Amino acid sequence: MGNHVTVKCGVQIWDGMRIADDVFIGPNATFANDKVPRSGNRDFRLLGVVVEKGASIGAGATILPGVKIGANAMVGAGAVVTEDVPAGATVVGNPARPSRSVRE
Repeated sequence: MGNHVTVKCGVQIWDGMRIADDVFIGPNATFANDKVPRSGNRDFRLLGVVVEKGASIGAGATILPGVKIGANAMVGAGAVVTEDVPAGATVVGNPARPSRSVRE
């Protein structure tokens, strides 16, 4: 986990996650690290999530395994992210789709 990261209540950070500097993670954002979860499966393949510098993840968003959130990207509240989010993009909805670019 990087420096100056804000993690709000109800967020759990799992094995395989990499979180860069200046990231915001809103309340109850959910991360997954197993693409095919099964009870008692000790041979699961760990697929971490990468959140690059300056990205923001809105409240209640769900980020699926193996996804990369690009630098300065914005994930809207409640979005379900099933694939990589490009740097500077804003994604919303289920499944998450581009909305607009974040302006600095």
